[in-house]
Parts: sequence; C-alpha cells; structure tokens
Amino acid sequence: MKVLQLGKFYPVGGGVEKVMYDLTTGLCAEGVQCDMLCAYGGKGEAEIEVSPGGRIICTETLLKKYATMISPRMVTTLRSIASDYDIIHVHHPDPMAALALRLSGYRGRVVLHWHSDIVKQKKLLSFYLPLQRWLINRADLVVGTTPVYIASSPYLEDVQQKCTYLPIGIDPIAPDAEGAKRLREKYEGRRIVFSLGRLVHYKGYSYLVEAAKQLDDSYVVLIGGSGVLHDELQAQIDREGLAGRVHLLGRIADEDLAAYYGACDVYCLSSIQKTEAFAIVQIEAMSCGKPVVSCDIKGSGVSWVNADGVSGLVVEPEDGQALAGAIRRICEDRSLYYTLSGGARSRYIELFKKRQMISRCVELYRNVLEG
Repeated sequence: MKVLQLGKFYPVGGGVEKVMYDLTTGLCAEGVQCDMLCAYGGKGEAEIEVSPGGRIICTETLLKKYATMISPRMVTTLRSIASDYDIIHVHHPDPMAALALRLSGYRGRVVLHWHSDIVKQKKLLSFYLPLQRWLINRADLVVGTTPVYIASSPYLEDVQQKCTYLPIGIDPIAPDAEGAKRLREKYEGRRIVFSLGRLVHYKGYSYLVEAAKQLDDSYVVLIGGSGVLHDELQAQIDREGLAGRVHLLGRIADEDLAAYYGACDVYCLSSIQKTEAFAIVQIEAMSCGKPVVSCDIKGSGVSWVNADGVSGLVVEPEDGQALAGAIRRICEDRSLYYTLSGGARSRYIELFKKRQMISRCVELYRNVLEG
C-alpha cells in the first residue's frame, strides 16, 4: 500500500496540516509507505524526508488568496507522481489540492477528508462549488472528523452512504510540572482559565472577555495566540477595566504549552461558528485531565468532542454570561470538577489518541482497496 496525503501547506500551522503530518509520520511508523504533497510556506520548493518510508514534497507558492496557497507547481508535480500511489488522501477544504487532483489524470482510489465546509470564504465558494461537487463524486470514501459534522454538512447530504468519520488523535501533552508550578506561583491564589487560538472573529474571544467581567478577582483568563483582532480585544479589556484579569499572551511556543495546560483549572473554547469544526485544543486539554467549557455550535463537531457533563460543560454560543456561569460551576464545585476532570482524561483515552487514529485509518484504506 502506498498513500499520498494531499493538501494545505508546510510548515504545519493549523489543525488540517497537523492531521496530514501526523498521518504521514504515523502511517510510516506502521509500515505504510506514505508521502505528503502540499504548498510550501517558505521560498521556492523543498523535499523533506520524515522517515525511511515517507517524505514531504513542498511545491512553490506564488501567492496566498482567500486563505488558499496558489501553487501551480502542485498540479504538475502531482501529474508526474500520481500513478505511484494506490490511494490519494485529499484534505478539504483546499481548492488548490482539489484542482491538482482534477488535472492529475489519476485513476486510483481517492479518500476525501472533509475537515470542514467552506463557511467564511463565500466568494471563493461560488467559484469552487463545481470543483467541490466533482471532488465529492470522485471520492471512493468521505471521512469526517466527527459523525455530527458529516451528518450536518449540506454538501454531503446525497453521499451519506459513502461517509464515515475518523476522530483526530494526538499524543498526550507531556507534563511540565516545573513550568506549571511557575505559572501557578505567578497567579497565586487565582483560578486559571486558559484558551488558545488565533485572534479572529469565529473564535469568539470577545465573549470570553465579556465572561471575565462576570468572574471575580479570584479568576484570571489567559488567552494565547496572535491575530488581527489583538488590538480590538486589548481595547475591550482596557475599556472594561480587566487589565489584571485577562491577559493576551501572544503566540505561545510549542515547548511552553504543557506548562499552561498543566497550570490551568479549566480550558475554555469560546468559538461561535461552524468554522470551528473540531478544535484539537480541546483534546489537548482533555489529555491533561482538564475540564473544558465550549459552545454548542449548530452543525459543528465541537460539542461531540467535549461531551456535556462528561468531559466539561457546553453552553450556548455568543453568551459571555453563560461561559462565566459554566466556568464558576466547574471551579467552585469540587465534586463536579473531579468528575469532569476524570471524564476528560477518559474520553481522550477512549477516542482521541493518535495511535487509534492511525490504526483506524489503515483499516479504512484496506476497505477502500478491497472495494
């Protein structure tokens, strides 16, 4: 079996790219030959060997438009190598990857990984819809990250018979006891609410700042990440007199994340739109036994990942008061806290370990090749 992961870009910058990279390296570790073809976030082209059985082929990017890397070289490269693979596993949404597959002349098996609908880029979608329909019809199997998202996507309504789901899996966050201790000392005597993500509209951080107004001085909210809304959020924090209770931390280095997950009392995912289809940060927190507060986003898999009353609490979106209420319930009811903490860790172990994702993926590939 020889497989190509197709789509997005490298270096890894977000959830889709992380899944592609983890599948590539994980499948190689299981003895499956697997390469990854993507647009390059750097200059020129690159080829990176990730294991004896796998490489990342990065094609030159001319520009980025509508959150898509425009890389004509992806088309010509795929045409030259497509016949080498038994399966091409294409990751959606990525119009460039879909176009490359359409023009490749490839006749083998196709797995379509439906990470999310195109929600924000309406102008792009209007041009992309015919190609998207072709891609859905071309796929031998459509794989979502949760059963909820697959069932609710209007674009997959007519192909449910060839749909399944493969939960994203990760290695557990390695504990950093010393780093967590330093953070707890820095915010001594306070309950730490942690959140991590790009500072963009669909993440709903304005509602998390609003929630901080409803919490007393025994709480501190730490938001990691950068983005276009930084100044707007900082202005909201300053205007509401929350400078000592909400901190925008900027980008947190990967090696420091374990300290924040370890130090926090609760993780809050304030996202409000279906653009947030899964949220890997939830399972990172759950792997550390941290209860999660998230929002019930219609059609999204977020509240399937964080099961209400099992691994955390789920509230209505766009409601700072509801977020604050859930945070208080978890932190101020020790019995509930320990129940959700244990439930978060158990749910991670049951559903979201990387090894389970890889094993299930191999099984799906075999089913596809057997027809």
